[in-house]
Formats: sequence, C-alpha cells, structure tokens
Amino acid sequence: MEGRMRKWCLFSSKFMILIGDMDGEVPNIKKWIVFYPVYINSKKTIAEGRRLSTSKACENPTCAEIGDCCSHLKLPFAIEIDKAYPRDFMQRGRVRVLLKKEDGTLYNPAISSRKELMRHVAELVPRHPGRVKKQEPASTSNTGSSKSWKGGKKKR
Repeated sequence: MEGRMRKWCLFSSKFMILIGDMDGEVPNIKKWIVFYPVYINSKKTIAEGRRLSTSKACENPTCAEIGDCCSHLKLPFAIEIDKAYPRDFMQRGRVRVLLKKEDGTLYNPAISSRKELMRHVAELVPRHPGRVKKQEPASTSNTGSSKSWKGGKKKR
C-alpha cells in the first residue's frame, strides 16, 4: 500500500474538498494545519498575512500548486475551495495538511513544523510544471520589436 496513492473527492453544496495521499477511510480534517496561499506570497506584506521573508516566499501561489507540492512531499492534504483568508477574502481557497500520523510519527521526517512546510512548499511552487509552462510564452512575446510612438495631441 506504500506506493499507492488514493485521492478522495468530497462534494458539498458549498465547497469541494480534494484529499490526497490517504489510506483507509475519509479522515476528520478539522484538526489539520491550515495553509493559505497568502502565507507564502512574496507580493504580500507581513501585515497582509505573509509568514516567510520575501526572499524565501514565491510569487502568487495557488491552492492547486500548494496541493501538488504537498503530494510531492508525500503529505496528506485537503483543498477547501470555498474558504477564504479573512484579510484577503477575494482570493478563494485554502489547503489543510496533516504532518503527523495518529501514532505521532511524521509523514515526512524533513517536515516537522508549519514553518518548515511553508519553506519547502515555497521552494517547490516556482518549479511547478504548470507554472513553468505559463512563463515560457510570456518571455517569447516580449522579444518582438517595439517602436516608440511620439505622435499624438500636443498639450496647450
């Protein structure tokens, strides 16, 4: 069962929860660690909710990218799409992550705290396959010739 990965998808009238890397029954996720994308967003200030330094944070992470990073780190996670960060309620979604098993052992020995989880995820998000594909077309479109237009109406 170690090499297998099960994904659960629960639907509710208000939100959808995606759970990865879990064996057995659907778990109670209320006691799991809450991880908002704002925590590792380098565009936000500490007052707006960022919890890492700007040098270690990444630019505009999404819940899906954070969930994929948790899956890569072999951590059980749940994406709650309808939830929002209270200070930035326009950005929807949060991720719940479980660091320890029921017997107290860690799922990933390299990650024992929230801060370590945030650091590892912030390192992995810029290397996310979806993010790398998005950046390639943007860099090629800027290579075209640009002319400076000086015409227009004159101010009086």
